[in-house]
Amino acid sequence: MKSLSDYVILKKLGSGSFGDVYLAKHRYINNKVALKVLPEELSQNEKFIENFEKDVGRLTTLDHPSIVKLHNISKADGHYFLVLDAMVDSNDEVLSLERYLKYKGDVLAEVDVETILRQIASALDYAHKINFDNEFLAHRSLKLSNIFVQSTDSGLKVFVSDFGLARLIGEGKVLFQAEKLLANEMMSNEELVKNKKPNVDFTYKFLENYTFLAPEQKFKDLNEKITFRSDIYSFGVLAYYLIAREFPEGYFDLPSKIAPEYKLNWDLLICKCLQKDVNRRPEKLIEALNSFLSTEQSDISSLEILSWEEVERKVENAMQMSFEFSSDLNKDIAKDKPKLDKKSVKFTSVEKTDQKPSIKPQKVDRPTYEPDPGAIFQKELNVSYYQPKKAEIKDVEPILTEMVIIPGGSFFRGSDTGSRDEKPKHKVTINSFALDIYCITNEQFVRFLDFMGGEKNSDNNDIIRLRNSRIKRTAGKLIIESGYSKHPVVGITWYGAQAYAKWIGKRLPTEAEWEIAAMGGVEDAEYPTGTSLDHTQANFFNSDTTSVMSYPPNGYGLYDVVGNVYEWCEDWYAYNFYDISQQEPENPTGPQQGVYRVLRGGCWKSLKEDMRCTHRHRNNPGTVNGTYGFRCATDVS
Repeated sequence: MKSLSDYVILKKLGSGSFGDVYLAKHRYINNKVALKVLPEELSQNEKFIENFEKDVGRLTTLDHPSIVKLHNISKADGHYFLVLDAMVDSNDEVLSLERYLKYKGDVLAEVDVETILRQIASALDYAHKINFDNEFLAHRSLKLSNIFVQSTDSGLKVFVSDFGLARLIGEGKVLFQAEKLLANEMMSNEELVKNKKPNVDFTYKFLENYTFLAPEQKFKDLNEKITFRSDIYSFGVLAYYLIAREFPEGYFDLPSKIAPEYKLNWDLLICKCLQKDVNRRPEKLIEALNSFLSTEQSDISSLEILSWEEVERKVENAMQMSFEFSSDLNKDIAKDKPKLDKKSVKFTSVEKTDQKPSIKPQKVDRPTYEPDPGAIFQKELNVSYYQPKKAEIKDVEPILTEMVIIPGGSFFRGSDTGSRDEKPKHKVTINSFALDIYCITNEQFVRFLDFMGGEKNSDNNDIIRLRNSRIKRTAGKLIIESGYSKHPVVGITWYGAQAYAKWIGKRLPTEAEWEIAAMGGVEDAEYPTGTSLDHTQANFFNSDTTSVMSYPPNGYGLYDVVGNVYEWCEDWYAYNFYDISQQEPENPTGPQQGVYRVLRGGCWKSLKEDMRCTHRHRNNPGTVNGTYGFRCATDVS
């Protein structure tokens, strides 16, 4: 196949349960896309085509930064095909999660596992809220081959493909297509047929796809509906595979045994997702990640074995596992005391003995009673008033930063030539405000931590993670690494930036305020320095942060407004928010809610592209790393 409709086929990327996938280029627009051509037998099935044409159009409305965009559905030469974003690198090679894991080797860093899972969780939660024929939209076929990873300067970006296709095609047909691909590959390879040896790669792929299915998909009751909770099970399988590089089957070791260097509670998350009972799986994955991963690691082996009922109850409370306990094991509790293998969900028991326990004779004392039971009602009772414990207020004097006033007015923000979340370029009006001339430094933030007395805010959210910063705690005292006092503080969450700003009577800047300030009063400035930027003007593509005010200021007198560290803004992030902002241009403050908060300005290890005034970045407000900092703003009359 050399062409299909208006598309010129460049190469075949692969085959899957949903059909062959090709890399193609549009004849006139000249942009690269991926074409997913449905199998011929499906295209000739009139009933399937009727249902497919009725429902597939709604899949084009899915709009999420971690979902591969479906642009169009078309038919040519008797073939139905889908037009999607091409998930390939500069060499036109597929960027699947499977390929990424082979490249990384046996062990992933915990932060990479969390980054990948949070973006997939966000995409699944988004789809699970969409009503699709009186049920919530589910993926139903999540696996390594339809998840794609891009490694960028700002971190890993993950994309999920094939949303809703398994529902339209049907789980049975999907498995049938996978079996057919396996059989065709084996029959077409003469060496395999001659030697009667199985194709390990294709056999593994088929088994891998089958392993990701939830129990209700593998052993489906005809009267039972498959719901979005099947995706929760597949998500649990994926999480386990990212950590263990094997699938959770039978009695499997938990992550705390496989990867003891991991700090988060992966045991609880995976056990929650892999419940056999669909109603006991979590509904929202982002909430599950935030809730389960933030708890202490559950050490099952530390339970005191008092009775089988207590073991069963404690394990149920700690892990919420759905394993059934045999009734035969409850008959001889007085004779048997079960043991728990460390770090493994597996129960064994001690050999039975015929000895009966001896009962120690006990003395029974007669109870004693008050001589006058009604005397208690004759006593004068006083009510004690609750006195809350007075919190010690430390007298800590902050180090304030000089500020400059940015005059209000009408300005253009966004870019018609940048990324899709920077479009369209539009005019906004903002009031005058003041902004710190440089980012908050380590010496400034240490005083705030002294005042707080810890690294958590009142809602138990992390303010800073010291291991990602240049601030350390030694013998109860906070110490700044030598030479880093004047460097911008890093390892800060959005919650920490907001809490610091409130402490000194300021606030975080809005995204619109930050962009206007970055331009330095020059209309349509691409960089704070104008139309160009080099390494003498900002700290980027470097190896570490530098002291604040090490580079020249922009037109407003702001230092390091790009480079050095990304800066948290007040706004929630939405990649299509500029469409709304141009309709409500007066002092835009971002969406009312969201998953991510906005970050601006690039950092010390960013590329020049990220230094543009209009470049947008975002992350979960509880995320920390060595590139995130902030500066404060305030209103002026």
